[in-house]
Parts: sequence; structure tokens; C-alpha cells
Amino acid sequence: GNDWPTLDGTGVRDYIHVMDLARGHLAALAHMERTQQSLTVNLGTGAGVSVQQLVDTFARVTGRAIAHRYVARRPGDVAACWADTTLARTLLGWQAEHDLARMCEDAWRWQAMNPAGYAD
Repeated sequence: GNDWPTLDGTGVRDYIHVMDLARGHLAALAHMERTQQSLTVNLGTGAGVSVQQLVDTFARVTGRAIAHRYVARRPGDVAACWADTTLARTLLGWQAEHDLARMCEDAWRWQAMNPAGYAD
């Protein structure tokens, strides 16, 4: 939807690069091995990005117009949600390294190299 109480009316979420997520998992595993304790940690950039910002960034880094349309809100969705990464930073020494533009660039590069998606 585009009628949320956000700056541009679209939902706000925390997007994370898959490599940052993988590094976060490795940091959590190392912590568990060191302490012999499990834990729950939020991994993300710690910053909210609107759906419209995502579309605009993707268009900018690819040089292409991104066709999109707004549809009704889904039941249960919230206007804005992003990770509190304090524990990841303080306990694991981890933080996301890739910004939104880099995420879009890498996703576009992968898709260009794999137009049919994953091989079976």
C-alpha cells in the first residue's frame, strides 16, 4: 500500500545483504561455540528503508524504470519495522557492511548472470 503513516506512504522495512546475514550467522555460531550458550540476536542494518526507496534505488543502480503498482495493505502488516542491532554489535562485534545501493547492485548482477534463476 501507499497509505501508511510513513514519509512516502509505503511500508518501511530493514533490508539486509545476504553476505552480511551470513557473516552474522558465523559470528553467532562463534559466540555459541565460545560460550556454550545459545542466544537470539537481530541481524539487519538497523535502519528502515521504505518500499518506495527500495524501488527508487533499484531503478537508479540499474538505470531502468521499475514498473510497480500499489495494492491494498495486507492484513497484519505494520507501517514500519526494522532491527535493533545493538546486541549484534555489542555481543558479537557484528554490523552490516553493505548499503541499500550495494544490495541492489549485487542482486541485479546475480540476476543478469543467472536469468533463469538457480540451476536445478
